[in-house]
This record gives sequence, structure tokens and C-alpha cells, in this order.
Amino acid sequence: MAIELNENNFSDEVLKSTTPVLVDFWATWCMPCKMLAPTIDAVNDAYADKLKVCKLDVDKAQNVASKYGIMSIPAVLLFVKGEVAEQLVGTQPKAVFDDMLKKYIK
Repeated sequence: MAIELNENNFSDEVLKSTTPVLVDFWATWCMPCKMLAPTIDAVNDAYADKLKVCKLDVDKAQNVASKYGIMSIPAVLLFVKGEVAEQLVGTQPKAVFDDMLKKYIK
């Protein structure tokens, strides 16, 4: 299960993480976000021992979304050592995530 992020735990869970962190920026009203959810769950299952997967509701954490320039959702950012390493916007198949992650996860 993905970790639910908010403005209070974002720094500890993402920026201070020693493992790569995939953050799904989403909203409850966003249909493409709902379509992407099973893919995010599959990524979480496939990389559970090597990657932290988190979800951030942009309506509840507007300051964080704004800080990272989130203009369209779903947006998925991969953080490595506290920095944004990759970004995907829109719904993507799991293979796209696999290709992106293999550059950072051994």
C-alpha cells in the first residue's frame, strides 16, 4: 500500500529517504488519476523492497504541489536522494515505470 503524504510528513518520507521514492500527485476528482492507481499499486508491489511509493493529494497539500510545479495530474515524480530525478505526467503503462526505474534501482 502506498504511503499517504501530506505537508507535514513530505520531508521525512521523501526528501530524507535513503531509498528512491516514487510520488504520485493526484486528486479524488481526477479520473485519469483513478485510472493510474492500479499501475501505481503494481509498481509498489514489484519494487516493494527497493522503492518507497507514496501518494500526495494535491488538494490537501497545495504548497507541496506548487513547490514542484505540478500543473497537470496525475503527475509522478521520482525522488532520489531528496532530488527530483524523473517526472511522468498523465497515465502511463507499467512498462514506462519499469524503464524509468531500472536506471535508479539495481
